[in-house]
Amino acid sequence: EKTHLPVVVDPSHATGNYRYVAPMSFAAIAAGADGLMIEVHPHPEHAFSDGPQSLTPSSFASMMEKLKLFAGISERRLSI
Repeated sequence: EKTHLPVVVDPSHATGNYRYVAPMSFAAIAAGADGLMIEVHPHPEHAFSDGPQSLTPSSFASMMEKLKLFAGISERRLSI
């Protein structure tokens, strides 16, 4: 069933592991998600919480560039 409300997916908490955040993000965009909430930390190993599921700023930027290209295929747009 479709909703008139935006759908936001949290790949970080849904997977609990930084290795799966990108694949889950791509899946969410492919499924029609309107937004993503992604944990980012400059030093995930020292984060007080959510370190194992956090991306570094550089890995986040790299993932976003790929997601923008992917989203464009389905005529969607991503912004930070």
